[in-house]
Order: sequence, then C-alpha cells, then structure tokens
Amino acid sequence: MQLTLVRHGEAPPPVNGNDTKRPLTERGHQQAEQTAQFLKEQIRPDVFVVSPLLRAQETLAHLQQYFKDVPVVICNTIKPDDDARVAVEWLSQLPYESIVVVCHMNVVAHMSSILLADSFHPYALAEARMYDQAVIAPGLSTQIKSFIPIL
Repeated sequence: MQLTLVRHGEAPPPVNGNDTKRPLTERGHQQAEQTAQFLKEQIRPDVFVVSPLLRAQETLAHLQQYFKDVPVVICNTIKPDDDARVAVEWLSQLPYESIVVVCHMNVVAHMSSILLADSFHPYALAEARMYDQAVIAPGLSTQIKSFIPIL
C-alpha cells in the first residue's frame, strides 16, 4: 500500500483571522505544479483525500491535471489544528491501495511522525513524501521518496 502526503503550496497570511479561504500565491501555484509534475511519474493514485481549505484544494487541482479520473474525498480531519492520530485512524479505514493526501502543517508532519514512529520533521511548502506499508497504522510505514519544489 502506498500513501503520499503533500503539504499545500505557499498561501498569504489570513485576513481578519479567516484561515479557510486563503488561496495559493503565484509562487504557491508554481510549487504545487512542480510537485504535481514530480508525482505524475511516481504514483498511480486510487483516491485523493483533501482538506476543505482553499489552499489545499488549489494544490490538489495541479495533481488532478495529471490524474483526471481519480475520485476526491474531502476530509474534515486534516485541517491545520486537527489531531493527526484521528487523521491516521480515519485514513486506515479507507479501502484503497494508493492514497494521496493534500493538507497542512502541522497535521501532515504529525501524521508522518506517527506513521514512522519517529520525531516530528516539518514539511516544506508543497513537499510530498511517499510511504510504503502493509496497512496504515502507527509505526508501520517506511518513507520511500520525497520531493521539495525548488522555488
């Protein structure tokens, strides 16, 4: 089973505390496109799981250009302040062999640390990390590849 975790590209700071509608900046779109171009040769996703927040949705749109028929599931447990343990448990219930998740710091890095039973390692903007495991569960994953856009 393959799991790919992707952090969204660069977005501007929240306006009046509104974090849900922050779009990607031009640089963020370029980062997301670089990551999508890398992943198009590396993965064959069965499903995309994405946060409901705009910047994650816009990052996913770049991946969807290369994987047009892959279904999308919007997940409310992978927003920035969500509990990564809940997110890992939710993902473990999905009946797919290749899952791509597009979400946010801190939840994406915490999910990674849970999957690897390792310390917290922050994700760069639009960074993708690919994991291999028999099942999605704490401590059972091995990171097999990673990509950080150059911008």
